[in-house]
Amino acid sequence: MNITTLGLESYTSASVFFLVGSAFVAGLARGFSGFGSALIFIPLASSVIGAKLASPLLLVIDFVAAAPLIPNAWRQADRRDVGTMLLGTLIGVPIGTWALTRMDPLAVRWMIVALIVPMLALLMSGWRYRGTPTAALTAAVGALAGFFNGVAQVGGPPIVLYWLRDTTAARIVRANIIIFFAASSILTTITYLIGGVLTTAVVGLAVLTGPAFGIGLWLGSHMFGLASEETFRRICYVLIALAALVSLPLFDGVLR
Repeated sequence: MNITTLGLESYTSASVFFLVGSAFVAGLARGFSGFGSALIFIPLASSVIGAKLASPLLLVIDFVAAAPLIPNAWRQADRRDVGTMLLGTLIGVPIGTWALTRMDPLAVRWMIVALIVPMLALLMSGWRYRGTPTAALTAAVGALAGFFNGVAQVGGPPIVLYWLRDTTAARIVRANIIIFFAASSILTTITYLIGGVLTTAVVGLAVLTGPAFGIGLWLGSHMFGLASEETFRRICYVLIALAALVSLPLFDGVLR
């Protein structure tokens, strides 16, 4: 399969290597923390192939590569909490997919950054929600994450910030995230097919980037056991902060 078959004939070899390298780093983050792949891959890949290809591409390679993580995560996750959150996703994902195909991509990117920055600042300030989380609140977070998953596969920040609200063990948080995204990916795939976003070009690109993403995922998952829970939380914070920074449209000239 050559560059023309993959739909990358308009791009230089450097751009192709950049895309593969981005997939590797994104997989590394995903394997370690359970999230972070979209936060890294989407802004970087979009600067080369555009968001309408980058979003469904990540959906495909992430779902295939992360499948082996599901059985162990299923045993450790708080499945009731995950299920409640998925109810909100049923609403958020279709709206996000509509936004991906209809809204101005630049406006969407600014909107994502505007959400991530204040949530990260609030979390790092030490403030915690002291009340008992309700089913309605959990579903609302799921709807928000579903929207950002549909529009750019970046539903991680709302989920992580919500599940890191207390002293829940890092392994449970990570397992919750893995199960949530596995289930929401199925819904996103359906809406992408209906919206005409999941095309044969995406499959070709997945063949190119999938192996690099898979290797990064494997390495990251083996690194997870080497970190303490406090280190895990700090790395989550750093990933979110870097995502907000890299996602700024101001840096498009540097990434392209």
